[in-house]
Amino acid sequence: MTFTTNSAKLSTTANTSLNRVVTVLKEHPEMKVKLEGHADNMEKDAETVSEQRATAVKNYLISKGISTDRITIEGFGNTTPMSDNGTSAGRAKNRRVEIKIVY
Repeated sequence: MTFTTNSAKLSTTANTSLNRVVTVLKEHPEMKVKLEGHADNMEKDAETVSEQRATAVKNYLISKGISTDRITIEGFGNTTPMSDNGTSAGRAKNRRVEIKIVY
């Protein structure tokens, strides 16, 4: 899921995707997730906003009944872009949270 610049607000599209994650996590209580927040190179406080993004996803999962002890977060700031920060489309892809399954 991606975010607007300097924001950690989840979009309706993100909620739809996260509901699928909730379903899988409820079906597999042994699964844990690591939420990795990212930012683009133009954001004011990239490290903070990336952590806020991961926290927003964590809070959503918790609100849907997923136990907090199954979720870890980490903010990477703008250190690990997945796309070109030289274009607006690339920066949009870099403003994201990645969900990784942990056993």
